[in-house]
Amino acid sequence: MKWTSTEMAARVLAGDRLALARLLTLIENEDPHGLEALSILYPQSGNAHIIGITGAPGTGKSTLVNRLARLLRDGSAEAPDGVRVAVVAVDPSSPFSGGAILGDRIRMRDLAGDPGLFIRSMASRGALGGLARTTAGVVEALDAAGYQCILIETVGAGQAEVEIARLAHTTVVVDAPGRGDDVQAIKAGILEIADILVVNKFDLPSAENTLMALKAAMSMANYEEGEEQPWQVPVLPAVATRGEGIDALAESIAAHRRYLERSGELQSRDRARVTARLQELLRERLERDFLDRLPDGRYEAMIEEVLARKRSPTEAVAELLQAFAA
Repeated sequence: MKWTSTEMAARVLAGDRLALARLLTLIENEDPHGLEALSILYPQSGNAHIIGITGAPGTGKSTLVNRLARLLRDGSAEAPDGVRVAVVAVDPSSPFSGGAILGDRIRMRDLAGDPGLFIRSMASRGALGGLARTTAGVVEALDAAGYQCILIETVGAGQAEVEIARLAHTTVVVDAPGRGDDVQAIKAGILEIADILVVNKFDLPSAENTLMALKAAMSMANYEEGEEQPWQVPVLPAVATRGEGIDALAESIAAHRRYLERSGELQSRDRARVTARLQELLRERLERDFLDRLPDGRYEAMIEEVLARKRSPTEAVAELLQAFAA
């Protein structure tokens, strides 16, 4: 059965999981039908707590997300009946075929069957920064569908995964002992996006050293004189395979949410997220319109001229823009 955009949006708001799954597929494929339904749903979004989980491969992010999602569903002192949780797991795509194994969905299969939990695996489709190009749209749809916590697990490419900080309200950076690159991670700046740091696999040798190194790194953060007391990034030990440290992580996430609301930072982050989203969509639309309006073959011919060293890339862009404006 093919639904209209209005019908699909109505079904999603009514809790129809099949309609939601179809909508997410349409959004991933950038289908106009799905984007229209997303526009109808958009006014209902803006209520979810978006939590990013990032870090290098092998740190145990998937296991951590699995345990955290289960804990949030089981309930806490703040939400005795649990909250509705969505998990968006971004898996790397093959640079050759463009396909993805979507292994995170396999690792989280024990969460299946819970009506209050929705898991969506996405292929990165070559996008950099640890997310897929359409991750933001998928998150907007899940938010509108009434999921109160949305966990986003990034690809796991390591030091370049900073895009999640633009999308999430709370960013959790996961590290693990014995990888030999703690100092490099600090230098690369991935720790700068962390609202919460987790040293997973804390049962391994040298775990205490990793914890102390990260605490020392966070203590060196400098803030301007007179600035309001900022959020103090906690560095938490965990053994996700045994569920150890997950309670403390959930408590820190809840505390960070309260801090965002109290300090006004929540509105600031929402503004930055919307600004980045509009800029990204605007760039894509302008590039597409620009190439569509160029005379046939002009762009390809310019590529050949740059390859032949007849024009520099800067000169080529200037000439293309002149042709576009004519």
